[in-house]
Formats: sequence, C-alpha cells, structure tokens
Amino acid sequence: MSELASDTGRMNLETSIWQRDLAGEAATAALAADIAPLLGPGDLVTLSGDLGSGKTSFARALIRVLTGDPTLEVPSPTFTLLQLYDGERCPIVHADLYRINRPEELADLGWDEAGEGAIVLVEWPDHAREILSSDRLDIAFRLDPSQPPTYRAATLTGFGAMAERLANARALKTLLERSGWQSAERHFLTGDASNRLYERLIKPNGDRALLMISPPRPDGPPIRYGKSYSTIAKLAETIHPFLALSEGLRAHGFSAPAIFATDPNAGLAVIEDLGGELIVEGREIIQERYAWAATALAALHVTPLPDTLSAPDGKGGEIPYPIPLYDIDALAIEIELFVDWYAPFIAGVHLASGAKASFVNLWRHALQEVSARPSAMANLTWTLRDYHSPNILWLPEREGIGRVGMLDFQDCVLGHPAYDLASLLQDARVTVPDDVEIKLLGHYLRFRRERDAAFDISSFARAYALLGAQRATKILGIFARLDRRDHKPAYLTHLPRVHTYLLKGLAHPALADIKLWYETYMPAMLNPLVAGR
Repeated sequence: MSELASDTGRMNLETSIWQRDLAGEAATAALAADIAPLLGPGDLVTLSGDLGSGKTSFARALIRVLTGDPTLEVPSPTFTLLQLYDGERCPIVHADLYRINRPEELADLGWDEAGEGAIVLVEWPDHAREILSSDRLDIAFRLDPSQPPTYRAATLTGFGAMAERLANARALKTLLERSGWQSAERHFLTGDASNRLYERLIKPNGDRALLMISPPRPDGPPIRYGKSYSTIAKLAETIHPFLALSEGLRAHGFSAPAIFATDPNAGLAVIEDLGGELIVEGREIIQERYAWAATALAALHVTPLPDTLSAPDGKGGEIPYPIPLYDIDALAIEIELFVDWYAPFIAGVHLASGAKASFVNLWRHALQEVSARPSAMANLTWTLRDYHSPNILWLPEREGIGRVGMLDFQDCVLGHPAYDLASLLQDARVTVPDDVEIKLLGHYLRFRRERDAAFDISSFARAYALLGAQRATKILGIFARLDRRDHKPAYLTHLPRVHTYLLKGLAHPALADIKLWYETYMPAMLNPLVAGR
C-alpha cells in the first residue's frame, strides 16, 4: 500500500490529502472501516470518478460499516437518486446525482429534509457542486490500465473541518502499521467526560492493547491574566504529559500502562491494556482493593520524585516535561465552576458579582496553606488529580502495590498529598461509608508515620478537609457544566453524594468562613441534597 499525506501540520488545515492503493474488494472494505469513525451527523462525503471506478462499491462498504450490518443490501441509487438508511449513530443518505441536470431538482426530492442530521454520501457531486458544503471529504477513484482489473487508486481530500480529521486518520493508520497492530480488531470503549477516546485492540493471536486517541486540544480564549482556563487550571492540552507520567510512574514501580508506540503530535498512542477489573463492584466499593489503592498512594507520597520528566518529541528524541504546580490560581479557578454553573443551573441561585467575588476570595485565603509554591517544593508530591474508582484497576496477578493499576493521570501536578487521598476516599461515583473512610484514612496515616516519625497527622487531616471540600466544590460545578453545556445529564445522579462530601468538609473549623458564606447566600446548600434532585 502506498500512502501520501500533505506535509502541513494537523491543526487548522485547509486541505489534507491521503493517497490509497486499493488492490481489491478487501482493500476497499478496509478503507471504509478507516473512514467510518471520522463521520457523524451533518458530514458530507463526495465520491468522484468515472463510471465503473468503484464509487458505489465503496459507498456500499461504508454504509455496511455505519449501519453495523455487513450483509446489508445496498443497491445503487442511480434510479431512485436518494436511498436512506438507519445508521448506528445517525441516518445515512446515499445519493447519485448523475441524472440531475440542475441543482434545483434536488429540492423536489426532499434533499434538505433527508440530509438534516445525517451522514450524506454523494456520487457524481459535480452535478450539484454549488449547493454542497465546502467542508467535506472527497474521495476520487480511478482505474489504472497497468494494474489488474480489481485495482483502484483512491485520492482522499479533506476540505475545511474535515482536513484535520483526515490527517489524524492517516496518522492513526500509520501508527498501527508501524507498531504491528494493523491486523488487530478494534473495539470502541465507553469514554469519560473528556475529549479522549479509547479502543481495545485484539490481534488474531489474542494479544491485546489499548489505542488512546487524545488529539491536541486548542487553547481556549483568555479569561484572566491573558491566559485560558486550561492554562490556569494546569490541564493537559496534548498527550505528552500522559506519556511522561506513565513512564515516570513505571520507573518507580507503579502499574501505569506501558507505552508500545506513539505519535505524540497527532495525540495517538498504543498502550498496555491493564484489563477492566475495577476496585468496585457495581456501586459498592471492595474494601481490600481500596486499602491497596490507599497503600499505593502512600507509597507514592514517600517516594522521592523528580519535578521534571521526559516525553517523546515525535521525532525520535525527547523533550523535558516540567510538572506544573497546583498553585493557588489553579485551585481557585476550579472552585469558580461552582458559582458559574452549579449555583445558577442546579441550585437556581443567581449570585451578584460581589457575592461571587467574596466566595472566591474566601477560598483563596483558605487554600493558601495547601497550595503549591516554589518555596515549599520539599512538601509536594505528584498529585494525579483523578485518583478515584473509574481510573483505578485491580491487577490480582501482580504483587504488592503493583496490583493497583493507575490511569488518567495526564493532569498530574505538584501538589499536596492530601488531594489524591480525598479523591479516593470521597469518590464522586461510589459511596465510601463514613466508617470505611475513617478506617482507610487511618491506614494511610499509619503507613506515612511508620516511614517518617515527623509526619504531622493533624496538619494532614486539616489539609484533607480543605482539599476534599475544594474538590467537591469543583465537581459540583463540573457535573452541572456537563449537564447544561455538554448535554451529559447522567452525571447529575452523583450530585447528592458530592454534596454530602462538601457538607463534611464545611464542618471543619478551617472552613468556618466559607460555611458562613453559604449561610448568607445559599443556605439551602447546608441541608442534605435529596437524591434525584
């Protein structure tokens, strides 16, 4: 197979070109399988080429992939002009415009209604080019007399918004071929609240790996100090932090996924599959596994750790990756999500600017003692930031802390060790009973004290209350935003649990002033939240 792509970067491309040699029907089906994941509602694919060049054969293969039915009958729409199908993600329209003389004729066919929210495949697009979207994927097929009769050459060109998607698809195929996983079956895995996607790769011999798709995230608009939210909050915008932290954790004996192959510029990696056995069963925690997770965390916190790691540069070399500080600005910008999203959209409280400013200032004052500062580097550790049940796997075949598989640590910062322990023991998605939380907290504290007689338990307990309440405040805002902005209401079912964690933190004297703010501006927050609200 010969391939060629434009040498321009993958971000903000106007066009992207990919040449594919199709030796026969199997190669055409493979091309359809590569293209299908790129497509969604509202996307347009135009199919160009002479009669008999393979347009309808490709359309048939693509429709079968999109419908999930490999035996689906897909006739040519030469005479019906439009053929409609129910796809797994959205409707599919297959159009043949060969007999269209004027674009206006499409209106009589119900073109606009049929194509709304659908993936549209168009053969002979030149007959109505002026009314077709400029953002499209064009696939031009041609015959080659010097090749066998089954051979076709295909030139894929992504225009506008489709250019970047096509460039990423080419990078993905190249990575799988380079790493020896091109023959693997690909199974999509349910994603999380982020923009990352995962697929399980299974080779014919049974070997498994995960494909991580984490495209570079463009920086958002500046909101403060000339910086975006993600910059202030120290959120990873590329795959480089994940790659660096994964190798860093493994170097210190922790079970993070091994990196088998990567294209960091495209945000792609083939990584070790640590399986799917969690530390919970349904909605119930498994105490033994939680105890091991707390032990692994304590072991991490007593390990001398560097503040700078190395990440692959995509050119065969490495670049330094300094782990950012979980400073006061990062901690504070996160709690603002509560007043911006939870208060108005869930609690129905529209706060004046003065009340919002007071809330943020009180939190900034309270969090000063647990925020990361260059002058206190000796007291900091790697704060993985999402160390909770969805991201912790159980690996019973391994020994000791190796039984605890760690995922989703790309937003790691240098911060106070209490943060991740609060993340684990005040889990947003499963309830950790109060008595179990106290027991596991004691388990962690004993581990730390046995290895450092000077370890200050009372100071740590205060930080645990502060950072647990900060995290609960942030999560309430995030879950409200996922519902209102991202149309993911499922996270609302966890609000009562997270609200309970907030109340627990507010009971600590260190948060007395913030509790008073709630009494003044949002008194209902001091009552237990009823499930299903």
